[in-house]
Amino acid sequence: MRTMGDSIRGLDFVLITDRKVCGKKLTDIIEQAIDGGVGTVQLREKDLSTGDLYSLAKEIREITERKGANLIINDRVDIATAVDADGVHLGWQSLEIDTVRRMIGQDKIIGFSAHSLEEAKRAENSGADYISISPIFDTVNKDYFIEPLGVGEIGKIKAQINIPVIALGGINENNVSKVLKSGADGIAVISAILLSDSPGQAVTRICREMRKIGSESEIKL
Repeated sequence: MRTMGDSIRGLDFVLITDRKVCGKKLTDIIEQAIDGGVGTVQLREKDLSTGDLYSLAKEIREITERKGANLIINDRVDIATAVDADGVHLGWQSLEIDTVRRMIGQDKIIGFSAHSLEEAKRAENSGADYISISPIFDTVNKDYFIEPLGVGEIGKIKAQINIPVIALGGINENNVSKVLKSGADGIAVISAILLSDSPGQAVTRICREMRKIGSESEIKL
């Protein structure tokens, strides 16, 4: 079993799945992405049946275990428990954070999707291990109607909470340095990887930009 310190490592670069936009087989993309530098895979497939989601989660768990990456499951505590994922990611429609903590224990990661400073503070106070904030930039891959926050909001939120802040929404090799220089501890990416003809190379290019500003250091709680 990973300790919390071990599990937090890898949140500097998160791949969030959406098999509906993939040009290639999702599991193949995940393998290439981890090889390229992704440290955490967040499984977010809201339309799958419980059985199909479990099968996919189990297959991805085998990949992440073999390659030393984290697996975090969106919302579904039952699936996360069944495949021994590293944690769960919650949102405003999910179970309460303290309830989920009682269900999965202290050695698992809980992330929370925040869209404002108020939501970020509430998540931290409720026991979340990290938050993602979104959308930073406009993006075609979103299921909410919120205006982009912009990079300026990252620093404002980071200055007032003490858990890692992961930026999400329209992030790619051209703007990742701006995101990290604004205070984000890490990034979460969807389209820039899943829509790429060469997912592994897309990850490598993003990592190259991250290295330029020393952003591949381990996230500390």
